[in-house]
Amino acid sequence: MSLVRDLLNKKGHDVATVERDATVFEAIRLMNERRIGAVVVMQEGRIAGIFTERDVMNRVAGAERDPKKTKVHEVMTDKVAFCVQNTTIDACRSVMTRHKLRHLPVVEGGKLVGMVSSGDILAQELQESEETIKYLHEYMQGPR
Repeated sequence: MSLVRDLLNKKGHDVATVERDATVFEAIRLMNERRIGAVVVMQEGRIAGIFTERDVMNRVAGAERDPKKTKVHEVMTDKVAFCVQNTTIDACRSVMTRHKLRHLPVVEGGKLVGMVSSGDILAQELQESEETIKYLHEYMQGPR
């Protein structure tokens, strides 16, 4: 059973963050530069929320707000689901599916240590499936 720790060891622990008082424009620019769908919003070293592509669409563009004048804290999602490194990938997938989430920050000892996305989970599951298929193929046909 794969754990979040295993996934982070492969993909890395780097997480894009912005401060609570950053503008939406600054957050969007960072998301575009890093080609990611979410940033964790921080305040005094602690997680204050998460700002995602959905927030841009629904709370900024949909509400016709100016991204250069709107602060991230005005439009972020402030109730953040998170996991720890010992959380199973299955548990992450279940929570993300049930609550329609695409990103889960990873927290240990009150500190942000990574981020897991639905794409990360899909890639991990695909790799595990491919390994299982290869093993079963070799078992049935013998090694090549």
